[in-house]
Amino acid sequence: MKEKIDSLEKQSGAADFWQNREQAENTLSTLKRLRNTFDPWQELKARFREAKELLDLAAEEADESFAEEIAASFGTLRTTYEQLKVLQLLGEENDPLSAFLTIHSGAGGTEACDWVSMLLRMYTRWADSHGYSTAILDMLEVEGGIKSVTVEITGQHAFGFLKSETGIHRLVRISPFDASSRRHTSFASVFASPVIDDTIEVEVKTEDLRIDTYRAGGAGGQHVNKTDSAVRITHLPTGIVVQCQNERSQHKNKAMATKVLRSRLYEHYREQQEAEREKQESEKKDIAWGNQIRSYVFHPYSMVKDHRTKTETGNVQAVMDGDIDQFIESFLTVSSGARQPWA
Repeated sequence: MKEKIDSLEKQSGAADFWQNREQAENTLSTLKRLRNTFDPWQELKARFREAKELLDLAAEEADESFAEEIAASFGTLRTTYEQLKVLQLLGEENDPLSAFLTIHSGAGGTEACDWVSMLLRMYTRWADSHGYSTAILDMLEVEGGIKSVTVEITGQHAFGFLKSETGIHRLVRISPFDASSRRHTSFASVFASPVIDDTIEVEVKTEDLRIDTYRAGGAGGQHVNKTDSAVRITHLPTGIVVQCQNERSQHKNKAMATKVLRSRLYEHYREQQEAEREKQESEKKDIAWGNQIRSYVFHPYSMVKDHRTKTETGNVQAVMDGDIDQFIESFLTVSSGARQPWA
């Protein structure tokens, strides 16, 4: 990686570097991405050497006064190492980007809509704990919960982490909506796509789009518009549908819906080109039995289990409060080959 960085820096210093602006911007973007991966490891190595020198000096002079400082230094280094080790698994082109996360209710009726509300809360809590910002772009509320919702999660590597959440999520619990307190099973689908840069070309033909406007609405009524400001865009060749109603301006809703569509199409075409991955897995599977990637069991016992990695925990409440890093990291470890960015 060091050789690659040196080569790109040499190119960026050339006199004719900006003659091709698009190529220059791509080069700088690549250089920045490599630097963001390489430099933290170099800094960690330097800090480790400093701590090691202090340890050797204290041992040589039998000076125990530095013991607390040395212990704290190595503790901090270990924490930083664990964080970088996870980021090391995020080596795909779009991993550093922000994410659009869409959650749809599946089999389970009102239960499934309540399940979508619970998942939205879980991902929002997770985002908050990582310093990411969230913005709801579209939400279809129904009695008892949410039918579907799209949220933009903004922050470095948001998509790299959340891509592991794409799939069917299954909930088993005693229903709060059932007077007989029977056990119910509900399903919801989660789909993550990257918030792609405007410089990335995604072909979207006007003739391939059907654009509908409608009146925004929601449970509670306080945000219901009196004009047809909400926008729904259907990409006819792929059947991908996106919608946005968070703004009162139809123009702004259309612009945001178009942005989400470009993201979804980019991910759709990318997956088509990768023979080793199923095409649009989350969109093509039924949101029902047999297709779940993770189960959340509240009754008759407490357990959350990821069926892809076999990672599980009995602390269901912590997971629903956003503690899903163990599932994300296990998925990344299984699906990504370990790289050595410091080499």
